[in-house]
Amino acid sequence: MTQAFKHNRYDVIIIGARCAGAATGMLMARNGARVLIVDRETKMHDTLSTHALMRPAVTLLDQWGLLPRIKAGGTPAVRSTQFHYGAEEIVVDVKPVGAADGLYAPRRWLLDAVLRDAAVTAGAELHTGVSFVSTITDQSGRVVGAILRQPDGTHQSVYADMLIGADGRRSIVAQSVGARTIQTSAHRSATVYTYVDGVPNQGYRWYFGAGTSSGLIPTTNGAHCLFTSCTPKAFHRWFGHDAFKGAMTILSAWEPDSVADLGQRGAIEKMRRFAGAPGHIRQCAGPGWALVGDAGYFKDPATAHGITDAFLDANRIAQALWATPGDARLYQAERDCIAPVLFDVTSKIASFDWDYDTLKALHMKLSLCMKAEHEALLPELPIAA
Repeated sequence: MTQAFKHNRYDVIIIGARCAGAATGMLMARNGARVLIVDRETKMHDTLSTHALMRPAVTLLDQWGLLPRIKAGGTPAVRSTQFHYGAEEIVVDVKPVGAADGLYAPRRWLLDAVLRDAAVTAGAELHTGVSFVSTITDQSGRVVGAILRQPDGTHQSVYADMLIGADGRRSIVAQSVGARTIQTSAHRSATVYTYVDGVPNQGYRWYFGAGTSSGLIPTTNGAHCLFTSCTPKAFHRWFGHDAFKGAMTILSAWEPDSVADLGQRGAIEKMRRFAGAPGHIRQCAGPGWALVGDAGYFKDPATAHGITDAFLDANRIAQALWATPGDARLYQAERDCIAPVLFDVTSKIASFDWDYDTLKALHMKLSLCMKAEHEALLPELPIAA
């Protein structure tokens, strides 16, 4: 069935309605832009995630006025972070900032829905079940719109001053506009994810062993996201036969009592596998187009920074296009102030080629990057809630 668009021309067309695209559309609409957001999924299901939001992401949710909905949705505050390097434990307290009691790690079915609702409330037009086919360009090569496929298979041309790809690491928009790859990483971790209950909220817990890592992240409705990682070569050995048993074996080095309990009760959702994927930094701005989130910049989940990156991208491009309408070059310049350093740190952590002292130094560098990201949030260009 064809979904009639309200207009033939928009200020911004956004391809993808997950956290990067929905946040970008919300901010653009709040700035007064005529925004069209489309997503190929008819129903927006849950998606693979560690859920952990870092300080810049929580601060942005607070500034956007959306943090109360995340709390009301049953997402607890995270007031400490534990790092376990073998037998050594380091605990870092998380201080309240603004309306945030700490950090948060909402389930994606909650977070993405909150962002989409906020985008629509701000005036963005949202259509699901609509796919991107190709760009429309003018004689100079500038992108001026997109050809979209409706659920009934018909194609429709829609025009805009800016086309934004928020369609993930395999971005079709990136391919269509010819976004060049600036940097890639051959290192990747292989990970299994699930959810468990009955675990006390002791904040973010990160565990690092010889060739393995694991984490317990308190998320919505009292559950914890449990993830366990290793090198791709070791993936079958750890998780090929019984993924949950393999995860419990790795976690038992640090949490033997919890593992004994979890082993009896089992996971509350099925195990999900991610064999890993190469990281990339792509050109994220060109004439009439831009990329946000994983479409422009994908890192291994080892640093749990993907949602934070998506929010920072949304904030940067909204501010850049506010300052220079139709020109996203400032957005790329701001992203690339920190992205290459974070990318390199993540790649080294995902390689598992470290000793504990080296890993602690990498985490310190990661912390400094996040501090710089947080300080770079620009209050002089506020976007009203």
